[in-house]
Amino acid sequence: MIDQIKGLHHVTSMASDARANNRFFTDTLGLRRVKTTVNFDAPDVYHLYYGDEVGTPGSVMTYFPFPNIGQGRPGTGEVGTTVFSVPHGSLGYWERRLGELKVGGLSREARFGSDALRFEGPDKDGFALVEDAADGRAPWTGGGVGPDEAIRGFHSASLRLRDGGATEELLKFMGYEVVDRAGALTRLSIDKGNGAHVIDIETVPGARPADLGAGSVHHIAFAVENRAKQLEVRKALLDTGYHVTPVIDRDYFWAIYFRTPGGVLFEIATNEPGFDRDEDTAHLGQALKLPAQHAHLRPYLEKHLQPLEG
Repeated sequence: MIDQIKGLHHVTSMASDARANNRFFTDTLGLRRVKTTVNFDAPDVYHLYYGDEVGTPGSVMTYFPFPNIGQGRPGTGEVGTTVFSVPHGSLGYWERRLGELKVGGLSREARFGSDALRFEGPDKDGFALVEDAADGRAPWTGGGVGPDEAIRGFHSASLRLRDGGATEELLKFMGYEVVDRAGALTRLSIDKGNGAHVIDIETVPGARPADLGAGSVHHIAFAVENRAKQLEVRKALLDTGYHVTPVIDRDYFWAIYFRTPGGVLFEIATNEPGFDRDEDTAHLGQALKLPAQHAHLRPYLEKHLQPLEG
Protein backbone atom coordinates (compact mmCIF):
# COMPACT_ATOMS: atom_id res chain seq x y z
CA MET A 1 0.00 0.00 0.00
CA ILE A 2 1.15 3.55 -0.74
CA ASP A 3 0.55 6.51 1.55
CA GLN A 4 1.48 9.53 -0.59
CA ILE A 5 -2.03 10.25 -1.90
CA LYS A 6 -4.11 12.61 0.28
CA GLY A 7 -7.39 12.85 -1.66
CA LEU A 8 -8.64 14.42 -4.85
CA HIS A 9 -6.69 17.06 -6.75
CA HIS A 10 -9.15 17.92 -9.55
CA VAL A 11 -11.90 16.50 -11.72
CA THR A 12 -11.87 17.22 -15.46
CA SER A 13 -14.99 17.06 -17.63
CA MET A 14 -16.25 17.90 -21.11
CA ALA A 15 -18.62 20.73 -22.01
CA SER A 16 -20.40 21.96 -25.14
CA ASP A 17 -20.29 25.72 -24.56
CA ALA A 18 -17.53 27.67 -22.81
CA ARG A 19 -19.63 30.71 -21.90
CA ALA A 20 -22.47 28.65 -20.42
CA ASN A 21 -19.95 26.56 -18.52
CA ASN A 22 -18.21 29.62 -17.08
CA ARG A 23 -21.52 31.22 -16.10
CA PHE A 24 -22.70 28.09 -14.30
CA PHE A 25 -19.61 27.61 -12.17
CA THR A 26 -18.90 31.25 -11.37
CA ASP A 27 -22.42 32.74 -11.18
CA THR A 28 -24.58 29.77 -10.19
CA LEU A 29 -22.20 27.85 -7.92
CA GLY A 30 -20.14 30.87 -6.88
CA LEU A 31 -16.74 29.30 -7.57
CA ARG A 32 -13.75 31.27 -8.80
CA ARG A 33 -12.30 30.79 -12.27
CA VAL A 34 -8.67 30.36 -11.26
CA LYS A 35 -7.16 29.68 -14.69
CA THR A 36 -8.07 30.38 -18.29
CA THR A 37 -5.86 28.39 -20.62
CA VAL A 38 -6.15 25.91 -23.50
CA ASN A 39 -6.08 22.17 -24.02
CA PHE A 40 -2.47 21.02 -24.51
CA ASP A 41 -3.50 18.65 -27.33
CA ALA A 42 -6.20 20.84 -28.92
CA PRO A 43 -5.16 24.48 -28.38
CA ASP A 44 -8.25 25.85 -30.11
CA VAL A 45 -10.25 24.53 -27.11
CA TYR A 46 -10.25 26.19 -23.69
CA HIS A 47 -9.16 24.47 -20.51
CA LEU A 48 -11.06 26.25 -17.73
CA TYR A 49 -10.36 25.74 -14.02
CA TYR A 50 -12.77 26.61 -11.18
CA GLY A 51 -12.16 26.35 -7.44
CA ASP A 52 -11.52 28.28 -4.26
CA GLU A 53 -9.52 31.51 -4.04
CA VAL A 54 -6.18 29.97 -5.08
CA GLY A 55 -7.29 26.71 -6.71
CA THR A 56 -6.35 24.55 -3.74
CA PRO A 57 -6.00 20.86 -4.69
CA GLY A 58 -9.25 19.18 -3.75
CA SER A 59 -11.36 22.15 -4.84
CA VAL A 60 -10.73 22.36 -8.58
CA MET A 61 -13.26 21.43 -11.28
CA THR A 62 -11.86 21.76 -14.79
CA TYR A 63 -13.45 21.67 -18.23
CA PHE A 64 -12.66 21.18 -21.90
CA PRO A 65 -15.51 22.97 -23.72
CA PHE A 66 -15.46 21.44 -27.22
CA PRO A 67 -17.80 23.31 -29.61
CA ASN A 68 -20.26 20.96 -31.33
CA ILE A 69 -19.36 18.00 -29.12
CA GLY A 70 -22.08 15.37 -28.83
CA GLN A 71 -23.92 14.71 -25.59
CA GLY A 72 -22.32 12.12 -23.32
CA ARG A 73 -24.25 8.99 -22.45
CA PRO A 74 -24.16 8.01 -18.78
CA GLY A 75 -23.12 4.46 -17.99
CA THR A 76 -20.45 2.38 -16.35
CA GLY A 77 -16.72 2.98 -16.44
CA GLU A 78 -16.94 6.63 -15.45
CA VAL A 79 -17.32 9.11 -12.61
CA GLY A 80 -21.07 9.27 -12.17
CA THR A 81 -21.41 12.06 -9.59
CA THR A 82 -19.00 14.75 -8.41
CA VAL A 83 -19.93 15.89 -4.90
CA PHE A 84 -19.13 19.27 -3.32
CA SER A 85 -18.91 20.01 0.39
CA VAL A 86 -21.03 22.80 1.90
CA PRO A 87 -21.52 23.97 5.52
CA HIS A 88 -23.96 22.34 7.90
CA GLY A 89 -27.45 23.79 7.53
CA SER A 90 -26.92 25.23 4.03
CA LEU A 91 -28.73 22.70 1.80
CA GLY A 92 -32.00 24.62 2.09
CA TYR A 93 -30.26 27.74 0.78
CA TRP A 94 -28.81 25.80 -2.14
CA GLU A 95 -32.11 24.12 -2.94
CA ARG A 96 -33.81 27.52 -3.15
CA ARG A 97 -30.94 29.11 -5.08
CA LEU A 98 -30.64 26.36 -7.66
CA GLY A 99 -34.41 26.15 -8.04
CA GLU A 100 -34.72 29.88 -8.66
CA LEU A 101 -31.94 29.65 -11.26
CA LYS A 102 -33.77 26.80 -13.05
CA VAL A 103 -31.00 24.26 -12.51
CA GLY A 104 -32.10 20.83 -13.67
CA GLY A 105 -32.27 17.52 -11.87
CA LEU A 106 -32.86 18.88 -8.37
CA SER A 107 -33.61 16.15 -5.83
CA ARG A 108 -32.81 15.19 -2.27
CA GLU A 109 -31.08 11.90 -1.52
CA ALA A 110 -29.85 10.22 1.65
CA ARG A 111 -26.48 8.50 1.33
CA PHE A 112 -24.47 7.00 4.20
CA GLY A 113 -26.45 8.98 6.76
CA SER A 114 -26.04 12.36 5.07
CA ASP A 115 -28.60 14.37 3.14
CA ALA A 116 -27.41 15.24 -0.36
CA LEU A 117 -28.84 17.65 -2.93
CA ARG A 118 -28.42 16.30 -6.44
CA PHE A 119 -28.44 18.58 -9.50
CA GLU A 120 -27.26 18.77 -13.09
CA GLY A 121 -24.77 21.00 -14.84
CA PRO A 122 -25.43 22.69 -18.21
CA ASP A 123 -24.68 19.43 -20.07
CA LYS A 124 -26.57 17.20 -17.61
CA ASP A 125 -23.36 16.66 -15.63
CA GLY A 126 -24.00 14.72 -12.41
CA PHE A 127 -23.39 16.79 -9.26
CA ALA A 128 -24.41 16.82 -5.63
CA LEU A 129 -23.92 18.96 -2.53
CA VAL A 130 -23.38 17.38 0.89
CA GLU A 131 -23.27 19.16 4.25
CA ASP A 132 -20.07 18.53 6.18
CA ALA A 133 -19.83 20.29 9.53
CA ALA A 134 -16.25 19.08 9.99
CA ASP A 135 -14.97 20.69 6.78
CA GLY A 136 -12.87 23.66 7.86
CA ARG A 137 -11.55 24.65 4.43
CA ALA A 138 -11.93 28.33 3.58
CA PRO A 139 -14.39 29.00 0.73
CA TRP A 140 -14.23 31.56 -2.07
CA THR A 141 -16.87 34.19 -1.29
CA GLY A 142 -16.22 36.55 -4.19
CA GLY A 143 -18.79 34.80 -6.36
CA GLY A 144 -21.93 36.01 -4.62
CA VAL A 145 -22.37 33.16 -2.12
CA GLY A 146 -21.79 33.97 1.55
CA PRO A 147 -19.36 32.24 3.92
CA ASP A 148 -22.15 30.31 5.67
CA GLU A 149 -23.20 28.61 2.41
CA ALA A 150 -20.25 28.72 -0.02
CA ILE A 151 -18.73 25.53 -1.44
CA ARG A 152 -15.60 24.41 0.43
CA GLY A 153 -14.27 22.08 -2.28
CA PHE A 154 -14.96 18.50 -3.22
CA HIS A 155 -16.49 16.14 -0.71
CA SER A 156 -16.22 13.01 -2.83
CA ALA A 157 -16.69 11.41 -6.22
CA SER A 158 -18.78 8.39 -7.12
CA LEU A 159 -17.45 5.82 -9.61
CA ARG A 160 -20.14 3.93 -11.55
CA LEU A 161 -18.84 0.44 -12.42
CA ARG A 162 -20.15 -2.91 -13.65
CA ASP A 163 -17.89 -4.69 -11.14
CA GLY A 164 -16.29 -2.68 -8.37
CA GLY A 165 -14.06 -5.37 -6.88
CA ALA A 166 -10.79 -4.69 -8.72
CA THR A 167 -11.16 -0.91 -8.42
CA GLU A 168 -11.83 -1.26 -4.71
CA GLU A 169 -8.56 -3.19 -4.36
CA LEU A 170 -6.75 -0.51 -6.37
CA LEU A 171 -8.08 2.25 -4.10
CA LYS A 172 -6.99 0.28 -1.04
CA PHE A 173 -3.52 0.06 -2.57
CA MET A 174 -3.67 3.86 -3.06
CA GLY A 175 -4.24 4.37 0.68
CA TYR A 176 -8.04 4.31 0.88
CA GLU A 177 -9.93 2.05 3.28
CA VAL A 178 -13.54 0.90 3.26
CA VAL A 179 -15.56 2.83 5.84
CA ASP A 180 -19.12 1.79 4.96
CA ARG A 181 -21.27 -0.31 2.63
CA ALA A 182 -24.93 0.13 1.70
CA GLY A 183 -26.41 -2.14 -0.93
CA ALA A 184 -24.60 -1.53 -4.22
CA LEU A 185 -22.55 1.33 -2.70
CA THR A 186 -19.14 1.10 -1.09
CA ARG A 187 -17.54 4.12 0.57
CA LEU A 188 -13.77 4.47 0.89
CA SER A 189 -11.82 7.20 2.62
CA ILE A 190 -8.27 8.26 3.46
CA ASP A 191 -7.47 8.88 7.11
CA LYS A 192 -6.30 12.47 7.67
CA GLY A 193 -6.87 13.39 4.04
CA ASN A 194 -7.13 16.80 2.39
CA GLY A 195 -10.90 17.25 2.87
CA ALA A 196 -11.67 15.79 -0.56
CA HIS A 197 -10.71 12.26 0.39
CA VAL A 198 -13.87 10.16 -0.06
CA ILE A 199 -14.61 7.87 -3.01
CA ASP A 200 -17.85 5.95 -3.47
CA ILE A 201 -18.08 2.92 -5.75
CA GLU A 202 -21.53 2.28 -7.21
CA THR A 203 -21.78 -1.22 -8.70
CA VAL A 204 -24.31 -1.54 -11.53
CA PRO A 205 -23.74 -4.97 -13.14
CA GLY A 206 -26.35 -4.70 -15.89
CA ALA A 207 -25.71 -1.12 -17.04
CA ARG A 208 -24.24 -0.31 -20.43
CA PRO A 209 -20.82 1.36 -20.79
CA ALA A 210 -20.71 5.15 -20.80
CA ASP A 211 -20.05 7.14 -23.98
CA LEU A 212 -17.76 10.15 -23.55
CA GLY A 213 -19.24 13.51 -24.53
CA ALA A 214 -20.57 16.77 -23.13
CA GLY A 215 -21.35 16.31 -19.44
CA SER A 216 -18.95 13.38 -19.03
CA VAL A 217 -15.99 13.30 -16.68
CA HIS A 218 -12.83 12.81 -18.75
CA HIS A 219 -10.59 11.89 -15.78
CA ILE A 220 -10.29 12.19 -12.03
CA ALA A 221 -7.03 13.31 -10.42
CA PHE A 222 -5.59 12.43 -7.02
CA ALA A 223 -3.23 14.73 -5.12
CA VAL A 224 0.35 14.16 -4.00
CA GLU A 225 2.51 16.78 -2.34
CA ASN A 226 5.35 17.01 -4.86
CA ARG A 227 7.21 15.39 -7.73
CA ALA A 228 9.26 13.12 -5.49
CA LYS A 229 6.08 11.64 -3.97
CA GLN A 230 4.60 11.31 -7.45
CA LEU A 231 7.59 9.27 -8.65
CA GLU A 232 7.20 6.98 -5.65
CA VAL A 233 3.56 6.41 -6.57
CA ARG A 234 4.42 5.85 -10.22
CA LYS A 235 7.00 3.20 -9.38
CA ALA A 236 4.60 1.42 -7.03
CA LEU A 237 1.89 1.35 -9.71
CA LEU A 238 4.31 0.11 -12.36
CA ASP A 239 5.59 -2.59 -10.02
CA THR A 240 1.98 -3.68 -9.46
CA GLY A 241 1.43 -4.07 -13.22
CA TYR A 242 -0.35 -0.85 -14.19
CA HIS A 243 0.56 0.91 -17.43
CA VAL A 244 1.41 4.43 -16.29
CA THR A 245 2.39 7.36 -18.50
CA PRO A 246 5.66 9.22 -18.05
CA VAL A 247 5.45 12.41 -15.97
CA ILE A 248 3.85 15.20 -18.02
CA ASP A 249 4.30 18.91 -17.28
CA ARG A 250 0.85 20.55 -17.14
CA ASP A 251 2.26 24.00 -16.21
CA TYR A 252 0.37 24.19 -12.88
CA PHE A 253 1.08 20.61 -11.78
CA TRP A 254 2.87 17.51 -13.01
CA ALA A 255 0.70 14.57 -14.01
CA ILE A 256 0.77 10.83 -14.63
CA TYR A 257 -2.19 8.83 -15.96
CA PHE A 258 -3.35 5.22 -15.95
CA ARG A 259 -6.58 3.36 -16.76
CA THR A 260 -8.29 1.53 -13.89
CA PRO A 261 -9.77 -1.99 -14.04
CA GLY A 262 -13.26 -0.47 -14.17
CA GLY A 263 -12.36 1.76 -17.11
CA VAL A 264 -12.04 5.13 -15.31
CA LEU A 265 -9.00 7.23 -16.22
CA PHE A 266 -7.02 8.11 -13.07
CA GLU A 267 -4.43 10.87 -12.79
CA ILE A 268 -1.92 11.50 -10.02
CA ALA A 269 -1.17 15.25 -9.88
CA THR A 270 1.25 17.27 -7.77
CA ASN A 271 0.20 20.11 -5.51
CA GLU A 272 3.14 22.10 -6.90
CA PRO A 273 3.73 24.60 -8.46
CA GLY A 274 0.11 25.89 -8.27
CA PHE A 275 -2.01 28.31 -10.23
CA ASP A 276 -0.18 31.44 -9.10
CA ARG A 277 3.01 30.53 -10.96
CA ASP A 278 2.20 32.88 -13.85
CA GLU A 279 -0.28 35.41 -12.38
CA ASP A 280 -0.82 36.85 -8.93
CA THR A 281 -3.62 35.65 -6.66
CA ALA A 282 -5.70 38.81 -7.07
CA HIS A 283 -5.98 38.26 -10.83
CA LEU A 284 -6.18 34.48 -11.17
CA GLY A 285 -8.13 33.33 -14.19
CA GLN A 286 -8.55 36.75 -15.75
CA ALA A 287 -5.97 36.54 -18.56
CA LEU A 288 -5.60 33.88 -21.25
CA LYS A 289 -2.51 31.85 -20.35
CA LEU A 290 -0.94 29.66 -23.00
CA PRO A 291 1.47 26.73 -22.74
CA ALA A 292 4.86 27.72 -24.15
CA GLN A 293 4.46 25.50 -27.22
CA HIS A 294 1.25 27.32 -28.14
CA ALA A 295 2.36 30.90 -27.43
CA HIS A 296 2.72 31.63 -31.15
CA LEU A 297 -1.02 30.96 -31.57
CA ARG A 298 -2.09 33.83 -29.30
CA PRO A 299 -3.30 36.24 -32.06
CA TYR A 300 -5.41 33.48 -33.63
CA LEU A 301 -6.77 32.15 -30.32
CA GLU A 302 -7.68 35.58 -28.95
CA LYS A 303 -9.70 36.16 -32.10
CA HIS A 304 -11.38 32.75 -32.39
CA LEU A 305 -11.96 31.49 -28.83
CA GLN A 306 -15.47 32.21 -27.59
CA PRO A 307 -15.59 35.19 -25.18
CA LEU A 308 -16.39 33.89 -21.70
CA GLU A 309 -18.22 36.95 -20.49
CA GLY A 310 -21.41 38.45 -21.83
